[in-house]
Amino acid sequence: MASAPSFEHFAHQADMGVRGYGRTRDEAFAQAALALTAVVVPPETIVARERVCVACEADDDELLLLDWLNAVVYQMATHRLIFGRFQVRIAGMRLAGEMWGEPIDVARHQPGVEVKAATVTALRVARLADGTWLAQCVVDV
Repeated sequence: MASAPSFEHFAHQADMGVRGYGRTRDEAFAQAALALTAVVVPPETIVARERVCVACEADDDELLLLDWLNAVVYQMATHRLIFGRFQVRIAGMRLAGEMWGEPIDVARHQPGVEVKAATVTALRVARLADGTWLAQCVVDV
């Protein structure tokens, strides 16, 4: 039986690994994005004031995850937003994602690092033996 959605980090030299788990591929991708946010600030400190929608398309699950996480990084960097909630819908190799967050407030959020990009290092999307989906990669900080 698949586990409830969750995320975790794993160490990787000077960078950080992000890993999302879910009952579905959609949930695992959303949790991987939440893990990415948690590298910067605790997600529970983020108020869902603004919604941003993104769309991605790729040839396989791993590249789709990479495109999705880099879309999150792009929105964070260009609009100075931080996101605490994600929803993902994947049909085939097309992803429609929504993220909710707010402008980053350095004094309140106290960001630890800046995520520059999701990378192909340790890039993996798989269904585990218990039915849980895993979505992971290393992010450049």
